[in-house]
Amino acid sequence: MKKTPVFLESLVTNMLRLRAICPFSWRVFQFRPISCEPLIIQMNKCTDEEQMFGFIERNKAILSEKQVGCAFDMLWKLQKQKTSLLKNAEYVRDHPQFLTLHNLATNKFKLMNDDTLVNVLYVTQQFAGEAHDPLVEALVTEAWRRLERFDIKLLSEFSSCLADQHLYFSPLMGKIADIVHRNLETTQDLSSLSVLMVNISSLISRHFQQQLVNKTELLFDTIDSSEVNVAKSIAKFLRNVRYRYQPLLERCNNVFLSNVDHLDLDSISKILSVYKFLQFNSFEFIIMAKKKLTEMIPLCNHPASFVKLFVALGPIAGPEEKKQLKSTMLLMSEDLTGEQALAVLGAMGDMESRNSCLIKRVTSVLHKHLDGYKPLELLKITQELTFLHFQRKEFFAKLRELLLSYLKNSFIPTEVSVLVRAISLLPSPHLDEVGISRIEAVLPQCDLNNLSSFATSVLRWIQHDHMYLDNMTAKQLKLLQKLDHYGRQRLQHSNSLDLLRKELKSLKGNTFPESLLEEMIATLQHFMDDINYINVGEIASFISSTDYLSTLLLDRIASVAVQQIEKIHPFTIPAIIRPFSVLNYDPPQRDEFLGTCVQHLNSYLGIGGMDGTQQQIFKMLAEVLGGINCVKASVLTPYYHKVDFECILDKRKKPLPYGSHNIALGQLPEMPWESNIEIVGSRLPPGAERIALEFLDSKALCRNIPHMKGKSAMKKRHLEILGYRVIQISQFEWNSMALSTKDARMDYLRECIFGEVKSCL
Repeated sequence: MKKTPVFLESLVTNMLRLRAICPFSWRVFQFRPISCEPLIIQMNKCTDEEQMFGFIERNKAILSEKQVGCAFDMLWKLQKQKTSLLKNAEYVRDHPQFLTLHNLATNKFKLMNDDTLVNVLYVTQQFAGEAHDPLVEALVTEAWRRLERFDIKLLSEFSSCLADQHLYFSPLMGKIADIVHRNLETTQDLSSLSVLMVNISSLISRHFQQQLVNKTELLFDTIDSSEVNVAKSIAKFLRNVRYRYQPLLERCNNVFLSNVDHLDLDSISKILSVYKFLQFNSFEFIIMAKKKLTEMIPLCNHPASFVKLFVALGPIAGPEEKKQLKSTMLLMSEDLTGEQALAVLGAMGDMESRNSCLIKRVTSVLHKHLDGYKPLELLKITQELTFLHFQRKEFFAKLRELLLSYLKNSFIPTEVSVLVRAISLLPSPHLDEVGISRIEAVLPQCDLNNLSSFATSVLRWIQHDHMYLDNMTAKQLKLLQKLDHYGRQRLQHSNSLDLLRKELKSLKGNTFPESLLEEMIATLQHFMDDINYINVGEIASFISSTDYLSTLLLDRIASVAVQQIEKIHPFTIPAIIRPFSVLNYDPPQRDEFLGTCVQHLNSYLGIGGMDGTQQQIFKMLAEVLGGINCVKASVLTPYYHKVDFECILDKRKKPLPYGSHNIALGQLPEMPWESNIEIVGSRLPPGAERIALEFLDSKALCRNIPHMKGKSAMKKRHLEILGYRVIQISQFEWNSMALSTKDARMDYLRECIFGEVKSCL
């Protein structure tokens, strides 16, 4: 027998001594079985959950915190490959080895780095079955402790985890909003910022909202045109804060249009929903969406996907497509869930479809699930069935009973308002003393929307309540007096036009109580100096719906339009002009006001008359010059030369936005203004130059060589006599290989406008 070498005996002896002295260290630095491959590589080779769970069982004693995080990540990657996510999630969650992994994470989460911690939280939430998973709570608490050191990407991922738990109003989400606010100036990652904007949207002030919008505009050009998810998040944010900001919506819309072939049913459905809510019209997107959705009709053979298709396509479909949608929905109607039946009913209302068979099938599903609907959903059901002229006594009897039971136990003003409004729409809108006392209890907490809704409902009761005329009308009239009192009190205590605007957004002047209207106008007059380019459209829209002539407010609206026209989006112009038409009023500066508004709108609408190449050039010019306010399309000069595009540079060759300098408008000719045409004069700021950009198609050039024909050459000389620097862009050069990319074309335009080149032909 060979003798053991002395150095080995010594080594073993020392190790045994170390184990006796430091048992903890022995456990931490224990020997691990030698493997041909690192554990993470072994995990990555697993092709299904069973292999992963086998791996966890074999290696649970030696997995580090990083490897635990990788195991969670791998399970989620495998999960996303499944067709039935819900069913497979239950299988994973209930597996014994998932519990083992869960326990390992519970023991090791404090050792995890920040990225691993947030990722484990995200995956755990996807598989979580319990309402309050102890591991989720521990991970959230640990992330809160580390919050200040998270970068913006990790912060956005963590905020999404909180959003999944519906913690939109939590102190933790408030802390995230504060961090975003403090670091907004240095933030450059729009992808992460857009997600954060959606998640913190319930907590931000009007000022912070505007800061986020401004930052988004600044960073928008840093994202790739294929970044559909970023554009979707921005649109969702605008929806959440109820801000129809046209410039951003249009830029998002351009991203959607560029990627429409890659949009799936879910994306198109969400985009159309946002557009509907914000009343944003994009006919081009609707046409493309309609075509793509119509192609999906034969592919959607499951109730969940077909309901989504029905809701998205139904309101924009043609007669044949609608017929096909309804016939297929009839076949699937018995398999609908309560949520799906409500979505179908809403779409039928949008489609104005009174298909009695389908209504009967859908309402039978609604009736079955009626007890599970929330107050706002019950209001929607009542509104849609009333609009569709549905009449079924037993359904409305159960609906009324349910609404009254909710009302007796509700203490939230908005919820009480919703319930009362729904009851007032029923065939028997009578409300008993208990219901009236519930309204009276919440009046001190109500905003103008709630008060207006209550007043409309009470007036509807008085109109229909003949049976209880003697003993109930007096109580209803007394309730109206209280509504009037609290409405006046709220208006008199208003200290900000921004806060008042928030209540006006969903308030229609024609439904506003007559007794409060004068007080409302007085309040708006009090804040008259705060009306500006941001809110002028909303204020004008509200006044249009009141039928109340306030010359002070209308004069202020006209003044803001004239002074701040360059900051007002052209699509807001019709709303600004409308109250002057509806109320038949001319402001003192009528000609200047109407001329400025119409010219601003016409300049924008000029784009619509262009072909694809001209639209492309216009958009690039806007980017090169710093915005659409720095370029005008379809400009009519003195002597009636029409210029494709015009811009103005100051003496330092800096683009001047239209409306920011004193440029005299030429005298209007003795003829009606033509669509998409603007007439310009010749007076400019000292040292400034006016530039005309002309796009020359093949008709302007000789057939055999790119030589300009006489008509275009004469027009160029005439424009130069009028003081223009003329840039003529040849179709052949624009479409050449040298200008085959957007960057090359942008450089070409910059050289033409800011360089010494007089003509780029």
